[in-house]
Amino acid sequence: MRPILYLFIFLLGTLSFAQGNKAFEQANTLYNEGNYTEALNRYTSILEEGEHSAELYYNIANAHYKLNHIAPSIYYYEKALLLKPNDKDILNNIAFAKNMTIDDIEVVPEVGFSRLIKKATNIMVFDKWAKVSVVLVILFVLLFLVYYFSQSTSKKRFTFITSLSFLILALIALSFAFNSYGLEKKNQPAIVFAQESQIKSEPNLRSTEAFKLHEGTKVQVVDTVSNWKKIKLADGKMGWILNDDIKLLKDF
Repeated sequence: MRPILYLFIFLLGTLSFAQGNKAFEQANTLYNEGNYTEALNRYTSILEEGEHSAELYYNIANAHYKLNHIAPSIYYYEKALLLKPNDKDILNNIAFAKNMTIDDIEVVPEVGFSRLIKKATNIMVFDKWAKVSVVLVILFVLLFLVYYFSQSTSKKRFTFITSLSFLILALIALSFAFNSYGLEKKNQPAIVFAQESQIKSEPNLRSTEAFKLHEGTKVQVVDTVSNWKKIKLADGKMGWILNDDIKLLKDF
């Protein structure tokens, strides 16, 4: 009975995949014909069915861009970048989309030792650093066993130094893994969707206005209080924005 059930599930999954591909192709055809509104509706329906891919987000962003929807186009380009960070087509198109935004925010570059640590940490993602640390620990254990049971003085010296080196590298990789995890957890990007949003100095409507932001601007969410989110800009400015004025990029 179980093999029949597995076969049924497999066939159902294959059918759903085929239907999804057909819908995606139909949406692409509409887009190529210049029917951007209908293409967007088709892409969105695929998304609502639970399909998520860089290609789908990229095409949704393209349709929004053609319709001059500033915030949604940047939002979906950014979501595509989360799945394909170095894709040249996405990077090229998002640059065009960002030219439509009003806010001109100067990026303050990181300097010093913290910049070097962050750059080194970002060489790999958290899980890869964790795997590297596990491999290095295994190598340390194996070499230490060779050192322990070896009778040769020269071999003992070599395996001891090498195993100690692997242990140090394992600890470094582990620290990078934890640092990468921390950076990823803190990284909560969002896009402003309100045409114009008043950024407050405190999380309430009675507080003074710190500055204004407009649709399409990318921010970092650093805190949440009730229906307010504390945001940080690339230039270091901080303030409070209403939840409804932004959309988090990591909501899949």
